[in-house]
Amino acid sequence: MDSNEPMTVTEAGRRGGIATRDHYGGSRYFRRIGRKGGKRTAELYGKLLKKFGLKGGRPKRPALTQRMGEEDSQ
Repeated sequence: MDSNEPMTVTEAGRRGGIATRDHYGGSRYFRRIGRKGGKRTAELYGKLLKKFGLKGGRPKRPALTQRMGEEDSQ
């Protein structure tokens, strides 16, 4: 890719991921930081995630077609 051409976000992410992989020596690094992030998430939000799991998953956002707020009381 010519250095004067604009780069897409996708291409920038791909190039950054490849550079990180080459710098840290392969996919083991990504597995290690993913595991570390998962443990930290469990420490911070474990009770909340368990609650979501018992209810069948994370709560859904309301659809744009659903009526909310003051309109519901009429």
